[in-house]
Amino acid sequence: MTDLITVWQRSTVAELSWLSPSGPTGIPVVPLMLRDRPCVALPYSLAHVALTLQGRWAVFSVTAQDAGGHVGSAGGGPVEVMEDLEGDEFVRSLVEQEALKHPPTRLRADSLIARRENWWWIPRVIVSLTSLERTYEPHPRTRASDAVLVRDRSGRPEVDVVTADQWSDRSGSGIDLWARSGRLLQGTDESVFAFSHQYSPDFERWERWSRSGRLSGEALLVEEAEGAPVGGAPSGPLPPYGLLERYGNHRSLARACRRGISEGRARASS
Repeated sequence: MTDLITVWQRSTVAELSWLSPSGPTGIPVVPLMLRDRPCVALPYSLAHVALTLQGRWAVFSVTAQDAGGHVGSAGGGPVEVMEDLEGDEFVRSLVEQEALKHPPTRLRADSLIARRENWWWIPRVIVSLTSLERTYEPHPRTRASDAVLVRDRSGRPEVDVVTADQWSDRSGSGIDLWARSGRLLQGTDESVFAFSHQYSPDFERWERWSRSGRLSGEALLVEEAEGAPVGGAPSGPLPPYGLLERYGNHRSLARACRRGISEGRARASS
């Protein structure tokens, strides 16, 4: 686990991939360490997504070129999911790490006053890797058209980095994929999920784009699409929000977190 931990600790952005009840999926995350374990601390706006990880296997990966160097780093194993509804574990063990890597957390949680004002940012769903059962080195994402491909391998997620000349967002369209490693994908009409992420310099915008569908041979038949790659860089930069957009995004995120916290408290009391 040493190599993964070294890359995970020094990276600013990473990915978490798993097999949800609806199929392969993945999200961009801030890589953190909970004592000696790689982990992520997801805000309650993502609680409905994070809770599908309970009792499952996940892949923790760093595929950004500037973080992984000539190769990426990925490791998979079972995970533990903990609802930290009061934010005690987050504040005690993780908030300072996240503030160093994620400027919005620095603004919302770098002081007691900021934490009281943005109380909804403190409760988290913490997902930690309990043991590392497999490691590998995917090709890094070096351009905007590169994506992380998540697929089912004997009931466990596996990730690879793929690219395409174009990422059509039309349902029913076909996309020819190439593995950046040079090997053939050899899809067997299986369900897959391809995603990547880009962010603004201040991280107020951090957007995932994705394509899901079925992979046959080297072709992805699109069933659902979200967003699209922007520019020539794999991770950014996206232009930052203007003042009104920033305010609107902040309010929308606060509402989503408060709603997720309310649902979490209802679960805890039931």
